[in-house]
This record gives sequence, structure tokens and C-alpha cells, in this order.
Amino acid sequence: MLTKRHFIISAAALFSAPLSASAVAAATTDRSKWDAWDAQVTPPNYDPRTSNPWGVGERFLPRLVEANLGLTPGDIHVDAVARYLYHIQNDGTAMRYGVAIAKGDLYEPGTYTIKRKAKWPTWTPTASMIKRDPDLYAQHADGMDAGPSNPLGSRAFYLFVGNRDTYLRIHGSPSPQSIGGRASSGCVRMIMAHINGLYEQVNTGSTAVLYAPERLVSSTS
Repeated sequence: MLTKRHFIISAAALFSAPLSASAVAAATTDRSKWDAWDAQVTPPNYDPRTSNPWGVGERFLPRLVEANLGLTPGDIHVDAVARYLYHIQNDGTAMRYGVAIAKGDLYEPGTYTIKRKAKWPTWTPTASMIKRDPDLYAQHADGMDAGPSNPLGSRAFYLFVGNRDTYLRIHGSPSPQSIGGRASSGCVRMIMAHINGLYEQVNTGSTAVLYAPERLVSSTS
């Protein structure tokens, strides 16, 4: 699924002048801080079913629900209407989490492969993001170090079509109050404590289906 957004990104890659290694300091993630950062974004005595210091709607807390028939265990389905992400289990159930989706037409429904996942990832805005909002994104054109204030948060799943990185992510967010709404520039956001729990359960090679806003994947009860 090629979009204008992808062509902008590709064009920028083709025509941008290369920078020398000494010109730009690459964004980094400090592994020695990962445990401390995880503790920082996880509430004390954390119980995913009830902990809610973020004040999100109760329905957005993790729940084990019945899955629709015929879905492949291990896959992820994102219901853009109800703002739910479902991770399909082996026994006909699914773990359901609240999410935020992209603003306006930046949300891109489709079927993707999770080809990479990362703990405490670095982040670099795309060329189209910088063009769209230079005051917000240009300062991070060379990348942003990992950490609790990084837009990708504590964990990220990288969505591909074939071998092409779509620049779409399912990721933790330092803005948990956005859950249930439209907030991102193309990605699917989760509460960091929630995606930390999901992360170890998702294998690379799994499929992620992002449904169009008018379609439902499962019951919203």
C-alpha cells in the first residue's frame, strides 16, 4: 500500500545529501538505564487490570476477551473505531488494550508484518513530519535519544510491507492521556506499562492488521 506519505519519504532519501559521520551524532539508547526507565513508567504495585494513574477510561485497561473465529494466534488487530488493540491467543481469546490512532488521514489501514521490535528505541521524525510541522520536528531531524520522554516510549513494533519499512509503529507513548483519541502522526500508541507487558508476547514475523475506522474487529464490550 503506497501512499503519498511514502513517496515523500522515498524522495527525501534519494535526494538528500549524505552527511559525514562526524557531522551528526547518532541518537542512542543507554541500556544501563533500561531497568530504571521501566520502573519509572510502571506504577507501584502494578496490576494491569486495575492500575490507572493515567486516568484513562476503564475500558482501555488490559482485558482478556473472546476473539473472533478464524484469527491467527500471535497476530495483532487494531480496531480503529473502538480504539482497541487485540493480541490473539492460542485458546480463542485475545488480550485487549486501549490505544490512540493517528490524526486525520495520517492513519493508514492495512496488513503489515512486524519485522523488528525494540526496547527503549530512539526516534527520528520522517521528512514528511518535518515538512508538515517544522517547529515541532525539525529540532529532532538527527534523531532523539531513548528515554521516558521519547515519542516512541518504552517499546516499539516496526511495521513493514514486504521488506519496506512503512515508518508506521505500534509503540508506547509518554502521553497516556491521548489513549482513546487521535493523536499521532501515523502510529498506534499504547500506555507504556501496557506495551511493556505485551512486548515479550509478540514475535517478529507476526502480522498486524490495522482496520479502517469504519470497521470493527471484535466486540467492544
